[in-house]
Amino acid sequence: MTSQIENRLATLDWGRLQSELSETGHVLTPPLMTPEECAELVAMYTDTSRFRSHIIMARYRFGSGDYKYFAHPLPKIVREMRTQFYPHLAAVANDWNERLGAEERFPPHHEQFLKLCHEHGQNRPTPLLLHYQTGDFNCLHQDVYGPVAFPLQLTCFLTDKAGYSGGEFVLMENQPRAQSKAIVLGPSQGQVLVFATRSRPVKGKRGYFRVGVRHGVSPIWSGMRYTLGIPFHDAE
Repeated sequence: MTSQIENRLATLDWGRLQSELSETGHVLTPPLMTPEECAELVAMYTDTSRFRSHIIMARYRFGSGDYKYFAHPLPKIVREMRTQFYPHLAAVANDWNERLGAEERFPPHHEQFLKLCHEHGQNRPTPLLLHYQTGDFNCLHQDVYGPVAFPLQLTCFLTDKAGYSGGEFVLMENQPRAQSKAIVLGPSQGQVLVFATRSRPVKGKRGYFRVGVRHGVSPIWSGMRYTLGIPFHDAE
């Protein structure tokens, strides 16, 4: 039987999305999660049994706010998002490596990729819920948790934009021998952003070169904001 997430992904124009992702390093889907699904995930934040770790950002100078890594078993919708997005993105990831002349290739199914993570001692789940309120922000960073890392990841926006101001999602590209390029996004509830985890290929005069990418969140001016982060690799 197909899952609801699988059915929703099947309606997307993946040729266009993959082309845009390859061109810009990020792509924003139409709303894929219902308000009820978003609210259900937000409600989990106070249930300590669902999480393996709670990080207070200010303690580590990551920013201000906090986030929690899910424990196994992952919520069904999180597990399905990871599983169903992966095959579409693996094709892009392999194309990126080919353009950059890298030998690494990613298997077609997520369970095969997770097996590779586990063989390298990366057994801890990385999907997380992030919570911000007035004054909070997230410094620019990369979500790499070990030697095995998938070059794309997801952020799912769980809060209606009427519930907060500020809190834009920021992508920063560090271009060689040039000033950095900032991309600022304000997605709506239920949308999913796919973006580069740490680098992406960009075409230059002499072929493709690697551009470093970091991401973060601008300060929340008012209200409260929740997001779901989904890296595809597990952590050491």
